[in-house]
Amino acid sequence: MPGFPARYRLSERWYRWSAAHAVGIDRVVAAFLTFACLVSAVGGGAAAAVVSLGMTVPLAWRRSRTVVSGFVVAAFAIAHLVLIPDMLLPSVIAVPIALYAFAAYTPRWASYTALLIAIGGAAVGGLEYFAYEGRGWQQAVITSTFLVVFVLAVWAFGDLRRVRMKEIEGLTERARLLELERAQEAELAALGERTRIAREMHDIVAHSLTVVIAQADGGRYSAAKDPQAAVTALETIAATGRQALTDMRALLSVLREDRPREFAAVPGATDIPALVAELQRGGLDVVLRVTGPPRELSAGAGLTAYRIVQESLTNVLKHAGPGAHACVDVDWGTSELELVVTDDGRGGAAALIEASPGGQGVIGMTERAKLHGGSLVAAPVAGGGYRVRGRLPYSAP
Repeated sequence: MPGFPARYRLSERWYRWSAAHAVGIDRVVAAFLTFACLVSAVGGGAAAAVVSLGMTVPLAWRRSRTVVSGFVVAAFAIAHLVLIPDMLLPSVIAVPIALYAFAAYTPRWASYTALLIAIGGAAVGGLEYFAYEGRGWQQAVITSTFLVVFVLAVWAFGDLRRVRMKEIEGLTERARLLELERAQEAELAALGERTRIAREMHDIVAHSLTVVIAQADGGRYSAAKDPQAAVTALETIAATGRQALTDMRALLSVLREDRPREFAAVPGATDIPALVAELQRGGLDVVLRVTGPPRELSAGAGLTAYRIVQESLTNVLKHAGPGAHACVDVDWGTSELELVVTDDGRGGAAALIEASPGGQGVIGMTERAKLHGGSLVAAPVAGGGYRVRGRLPYSAP
């Protein structure tokens, strides 16, 4: 790890290596102790050899089968106290090793049970093996006390190891959950971005194609009688196509990681008059009425206001029928902007206006408005026609 002293990097490598080869290390330690115990028990007879093997061989499974191997060591340690008159020093080393494993790797009940057995064995062993001639009982008691303290220290270090492993497990789980949360947030962000792009593409393509189709039809019908009207229609088609192409390039540039992004001006509520004028030039009979001075809106809310009017007038072109009249009311109120788009076209057919499979249309406008703390209602008008009413607060909650 860069920035850390060499000793920390070395200890970290050792910790990782030992964790990956724990079983092999345990078996090497068990084999070494077993060999040492057999050598030291050569003159002690068969009982000493059996007890030595029973105390050292189970250490090979001290981490994989901790409870079983630990209690086997404890059983043979008790046999050592009962059967062996002299202490087998290499075999006794297995006791603190097994106790450490109990404290670090086993459930609490097994850990406390092993601690009580070890304390009793240490006290009895101190009195049995150190109360010989030349040393009084007081010295034996002191030795037993020292052994008990040693047993408690070994158990405490093992318990600290348990706590440390729990902390590492908790940090690992927390890191996993954070990584999962980060992945979910990225997925939601990507989904939101795809939805935004889909809405913008719908608004750009649907509006532009509707205008282009309307102009093409009008120019075709008027070409024979009024060539200038056909030329005007073609000019409108060309301008609309260029603007749609520019908007599409700017929108799709976010999907191209190998190219610099293209930026275009984001339309807002103040661009609604230009939008209405464009549709008027395209042949739509629409009137704009603005009440109150314009107020400041966020970029997102301004774009939403623009798209609501654009989508509503596009629906008028597509669904209201020939000869329909439309009115756009923009009311800059004290706390919110109210947009009302009304037409007198085919109300029954207008009621069938639905969102496209991608979730756009009226549903898309409603979602846009809700996103900025507003609301939108679209419904047929009694007697014919259709009305879209949207409200956008100046400051979203």
